[in-house]
Amino acid sequence: MREAYDKFQSNTSGKNADYIPFLAQVDSKMFGVAVVSTDNQVFSIGEVNYAFSIQSISKVYTLALAMEELGADRVFDRIGSEPTGRAFNSVTAVVEMPTHTGNPLVNAGAIATTSLILGKDANDKWNKILDFYSRAAGEKLTLIDEVYKSEAATNAGNKALSMLLAKYERIYADPFESVDIYTKQCSVGVNVIQLARMGATLANNGKNPVTGEQVIKAENVPYILSTMTMAGLYDGSGGWAWKVGLPAKSGVGGGIVAIVPGKGAIAVFSPRLDEAGNSVKAQRGHRVRG
Repeated sequence: MREAYDKFQSNTSGKNADYIPFLAQVDSKMFGVAVVSTDNQVFSIGEVNYAFSIQSISKVYTLALAMEELGADRVFDRIGSEPTGRAFNSVTAVVEMPTHTGNPLVNAGAIATTSLILGKDANDKWNKILDFYSRAAGEKLTLIDEVYKSEAATNAGNKALSMLLAKYERIYADPFESVDIYTKQCSVGVNVIQLARMGATLANNGKNPVTGEQVIKAENVPYILSTMTMAGLYDGSGGWAWKVGLPAKSGVGGGIVAIVPGKGAIAVFSPRLDEAGNSVKAQRGHRVRG
């Protein structure tokens, strides 16, 4: 871990996500690494206490929650799990993919997955999602309100995707309500240790290594890891699978979490992204350990 941290700490490749104003202002020099094992050993270095927005990594855990509620087969039937080979916010993928949603880890599929979450109203659904994330992390997580407001003011593209899904009858609740809940889930704050623990919950067959709670059904974990392998790093997923080979998910907030089944999880945070939207230093740090 120290070898990877020291080797890439001074790397200045890439740039912060700038289409979300708040993310453009995050200190691009921050760099943190954490490993959490399935028996709850924690190793960390660097910027490990800063709460960054989870962004697209949230898609993994909303998928897990949808599977808890509906079962793997019903989620697969409604969302699908095919790589799009295109950008995470692609409009043409929605039009041309047979399922229209593509998979749960691109924006269209993620919004549709969020729309599957059961609840009496939007607040009930949102609170259920936040509670589920917190249970996976082993401690209470909170919304970063500034990130949410920044994203909500600039999410016209996701609203457009939701209406396109409605055209194809591939969204399962009110489109704009679903986008708003999705925007909130992306704005949840995690530090790199919390993120690694969320990953370790998956590595531990769905059981949180701190609390011992079976957060995710063990039989659902292989499906989740398969989806992460195929589409976890946007249209850079193939290169990641070739060079690292671990199921992983990235977010434009600068985080990447990778799962080593039965062993634990590695999480890295660094805000500078490549053109696909994946943290440059986080990818390189994982490759050393991978």
